[in-house]
Amino acid sequence: MAAGPERLGEMVRLRPMRPTDAQRLGELLQDPEAMRLTGSTRTYTPEEIEQWLATAPTLEGRYDWAITSAVQRDGTFVADEMFGEIVLDEIDTENASANLRLNLLPNYRGRGYGREAIAHVLTYAFAPDGLGLHRVSLRVLSINPRARMLYESLGFTVEGTLREAVRDGDGWADLVVMGILADEHEPPAPQDDVAI
Repeated sequence: MAAGPERLGEMVRLRPMRPTDAQRLGELLQDPEAMRLTGSTRTYTPEEIEQWLATAPTLEGRYDWAITSAVQRDGTFVADEMFGEIVLDEIDTENASANLRLNLLPNYRGRGYGREAIAHVLTYAFAPDGLGLHRVSLRVLSINPRARMLYESLGFTVEGTLREAVRDGDGWADLVVMGILADEHEPPAPQDDVAI
């Protein structure tokens, strides 16, 4: 599958990941809070991250975007450094569905970047001239109520709960399955969702 198209919003620019993102992706994947809130337990070596970034654009059934700043000066982006990732994976063209994942570095959480990134990816996922999907789902841990509130505010609905599905230290966390259908998504204003 080819790299997903770049999207430009008011605050974020979504662009395909590239090898130069290796260090920032490593920071993101090893962030203790992000690991806990996503149920991740695996650590990655720098070599594994570099290898994955080299092959990611050719992987079937997924799009991986780096989240960067949309700020421009004289038509040029002032920064291109990745501060998060958003992924549309498990793309099933037969059933017109996919799964969504989001992860931001600590200093960028709770500032609206994730909201805007999700809105633009959903617009691309559901648009007839995009992927033309019918449904996008995601999974969120019960120990991450802030993320769940964000997803609900964007139109995702709780579809079920996998009870005590993920370890959380000495305890367990539920895995909440959420989904949104194409006709439930409100795309951002046209001037705020530009393919570049």
